[in-house]
Amino acid sequence: MNETTATEVQPVQPAGEVPAQGAPRQQSGFGMMVPMLLILAIFYFMMIRPQQRRERERRKMIDELRAGAKIVFAGGLMGRIVEATEKTFKVEIAQGTVVEIDRGSVSGVCAD
Repeated sequence: MNETTATEVQPVQPAGEVPAQGAPRQQSGFGMMVPMLLILAIFYFMMIRPQQRRERERRKMIDELRAGAKIVFAGGLMGRIVEATEKTFKVEIAQGTVVEIDRGSVSGVCAD
């Protein structure tokens, strides 16, 4: 028979729990970084890169616009470019009505 004295205390294990075999194992810093880097790479290729490509194509389209092209700009107005300068377009939105808009506000080109 195993007797315990008043100075010896035996730990009580909850039912179904296996006692640990040594200290708990911790993940290394590198092991925690791999999933984070993987998530960042997926985020880059799924969201950031396609957005950069669309913006590059939009800038190229704006750079190629010349007088006579029919465009839609950010406010939803449509018009024909009368004059193109380095930073702006003069657009005729109605017969005899010409407005000057920033090149960045062009959202697309309309088919004639």
